[in-house]
Amino acid sequence: MARHAREPRESREPREPAENGEKDRNGEVRGPSHRWWVLGVIGLAQLMVVLDATIVNIALPSAQQDLGFSDGNRQWIVTAYALAFGSLLLLGGRIADLVGRRVVFLIGLVGFAVASAIGGAAPSFEVLVLARALQGMFGALLAPAALSLLTTTFTVPKERAKAFGIYGAIAGAGGAVGLLLGGVLTEYLDWRWCLYVNLLFAFVAFVGGWRLLTAGAPVDRPKLDIPGTVLVSAGLFCIVFGFSRAETHPWSSADVWGFLAAGAVLLAAFAWWQTRAAHPLLPMRVVLDRDRAASFLAMFISGGGMFGVFLFLTYYLQKSLFYSPVSTGLAFLPMVAVTIVTSVTTTNALVPRFGAKPIVPLGMGIAAAAMAWLTTLDLNSSYPAHVLPPLLCLGLGLGMVFATAMNLATAGVSARDAGVASAMVNTSQQVGGSIGTALLNTLATSAATNYLVGRRPTPAAIAQSQLESYSTAYWWSAGFFAVGLLVTVILYRRGVPQPHPVEESDPVRA
Repeated sequence: MARHAREPRESREPREPAENGEKDRNGEVRGPSHRWWVLGVIGLAQLMVVLDATIVNIALPSAQQDLGFSDGNRQWIVTAYALAFGSLLLLGGRIADLVGRRVVFLIGLVGFAVASAIGGAAPSFEVLVLARALQGMFGALLAPAALSLLTTTFTVPKERAKAFGIYGAIAGAGGAVGLLLGGVLTEYLDWRWCLYVNLLFAFVAFVGGWRLLTAGAPVDRPKLDIPGTVLVSAGLFCIVFGFSRAETHPWSSADVWGFLAAGAVLLAAFAWWQTRAAHPLLPMRVVLDRDRAASFLAMFISGGGMFGVFLFLTYYLQKSLFYSPVSTGLAFLPMVAVTIVTSVTTTNALVPRFGAKPIVPLGMGIAAAAMAWLTTLDLNSSYPAHVLPPLLCLGLGLGMVFATAMNLATAGVSARDAGVASAMVNTSQQVGGSIGTALLNTLATSAATNYLVGRRPTPAAIAQSQLESYSTAYWWSAGFFAVGLLVTVILYRRGVPQPHPVEESDPVRA
């Protein structure tokens, strides 16, 4: 009879990992050696999701020529992924809490691989858009399941710092890796391999996850908040879609403002409902902690600035300095290296000693300075003297922000909320990136148009108008990071963070 008795609720204290490779009911590996293999599996899955937001960008011209779709429709290859991914992340995180992170992680991998295979073999534009939407949908299952597995697997502070340093570096540098990989695959193979390559990533991650993680229903399984799910999914969809429409429609159009206004109303209704729902999709105990709220906002703001620089610096290198796709991708590698080193160093040495309050704002300030530095680029700039130094500074700033914010955004969250807290991290970065890209693209286009007013459209004038557009985008990105500096220096608590698991009955720390 004892075997069928209900197991006690989890302790308020983080459970120390066993020394013999024990795996618990939620599918987390507890043995010291196995945990680092799990980090490799989770990191590979996260890299696949993050780089897929940019890997297709370089392949778009080739795909357009092959499938014969118009310039106006081209944006849907990117937008379809962003819409599905951004609007379904919170639902995906809660499903991980309901069903079990291991199951959802593996389903997400298989679904993402199948969607990538469909996209790679797409005979038409419509099939390719459908495949990208499916990628986004399964990515919304995969990303929060991966981060919540990391959160519940690494509970010892020292190991957690190392794990999140590596994971934060992947999240911060994945977009740049996508640009490099997309350039190599497009130039030497075919644009379709930008999608087929996910089959390799997914296969390795699936085999690793199948062997290292064990099945099991989560303890204290929550119930699904259906009204909250509908409200937040529809609200995020409208926000992302509205900003996406702003890339091809004027800001004054009813299309843009209508969707943005509807999204704001739906999200406000969602926030109101979460304070009254018996089983909220996003419990207020998750978001009202000051350090956690600061971390979500840091991911949102830096996501907008980061994706902006990837887009416009890619344009600059290819259109102004005439770099090949592969050379463009290689140009970002030093930034990736600095981001990785900084992420690991920050979470292991700096945050445990000084706390997040000086680290994240400093990273925001360095990133803002790097963006301002990029405004000095012109048609005669060289990579070693003019492009590389601000890129290294940006890598330094992003490394300080991402790893720290991801760690504190999920620290102290109980196991039953790990999925939805992880989803909030990904949602913040994805929605911030979508909004930032659309806003910066609109401002940059307007700057280029305004420069040509009253001037003859000579090749020199057009080249200079492009520089004006890039400079405008960099200045606005610098403004994003400056706002991030202000927000994080106000919200983060002083001192070394001392997280504790938040239980249903615990009061929320203000």
